[in-house]
Amino acid sequence: MTVRMLSIATELPDTTIRQEDVAEVFAEQPGMTRLGSRLVRATFRAAGVDTRHTVLPELGTLADAARQRRGDAVPSGPEGTVCPHEEGGGAAASSFVAAAEGQLLSPGTRERNRIYTENARRMFVSVARAALERAPVEAAHVTHVVTVSCTGFFAPGPDVRVAKDLGLPADVTRTHLGFMGCNAAFPALRAAATACRADPRAVVLVVCLELCTLHLHVRNDPDTVMGNALFADGAAAAVVSAREVPLAGPSLELVDFETALAPVGEDELAWSVGDEGFEMILGAYVPRIIDDHVADALAPLLRRTGETAGRVPQWAVHPGGRSILDKVQSRLGLTQEQMAPSRSVLREAGNMSSATILFVLERILARGAPGAVAAMAFGPGLSIESALLRVLPGPADGQGE
Repeated sequence: MTVRMLSIATELPDTTIRQEDVAEVFAEQPGMTRLGSRLVRATFRAAGVDTRHTVLPELGTLADAARQRRGDAVPSGPEGTVCPHEEGGGAAASSFVAAAEGQLLSPGTRERNRIYTENARRMFVSVARAALERAPVEAAHVTHVVTVSCTGFFAPGPDVRVAKDLGLPADVTRTHLGFMGCNAAFPALRAAATACRADPRAVVLVVCLELCTLHLHVRNDPDTVMGNALFADGAAAAVVSAREVPLAGPSLELVDFETALAPVGEDELAWSVGDEGFEMILGAYVPRIIDDHVADALAPLLRRTGETAGRVPQWAVHPGGRSILDKVQSRLGLTQEQMAPSRSVLREAGNMSSATILFVLERILARGAPGAVAAMAFGPGLSIESALLRVLPGPADGQGE
């Protein structure tokens, strides 16, 4: 039985922020020390990120203002139109921005979660709908929904919202994975594969959404600065099934999964709920811990599937940051071409937590090059989730169904 991702869809919020602009926003905030401002500029510059997206248009307005203060032109939207967050001139008043001063505020967790709920309800449904529209199945065929998020909460949850708004069967099996962090797409896909192997007619809709910029903070400590430099907003969805259906293009077979907990690092990567949003700990030792343990974490998966790191042609490494990608590439002996999908997602969209790996897989699937794909991501614990996938050619290659 071949379980496949029949389609992948991704979605980004409308507001784009340039890394160099938002770095100035944080560096110039009241309360930042001289050392803190220097740390901001250095960390943002070294993060491997050029642009990110946010559901906070006011953050985009502040970034544009910082750009103008440097004498640079504010970028235009499609066909020369003004980007959405620029309409009306200066920074709009909000719970995140003091308009007159151009100052970032720190709203409470309740307000941050309100904004999360308002945006997440819409984006969960829209990206799920896009994935279904790209797959050769109907909403009535969906038997399972698995939703994933660690950046907010609401109930009835996103699984209910997706089921109702897409008109899925009333008895669709629903699961929500919350607060698992950047590698949560892997247990979601593993659950989807398990459901499909148990029932060959199953169709599973997996939806990941993270609005990380809702938990920004203005502080001088390195963990906060690193989080502000890397994290972004985005959503992704995939349709998984073992059904024999006609496909217009390539698909991704879900071959096997592996999970491992590193013996160290539990305090280096953590995520907790505070009074003013969620608190991220992203310790400086995380890349070193991954460097020390990633090969051992992958070994059982590669052994079971008869592969070696040197023989797997394509890699989807969660872009948790440039230093993490550098360590994985060096430790596993990967080429620049193999790392290109991960690095391009980091550069263009930042780290969107659980949704990010689906952005990387979408790019690999678009290439259509057949063969094995090793995928991995890292999360609190320090946990390393991995999967062995395989790109299957579509009918254009004479091997479709």
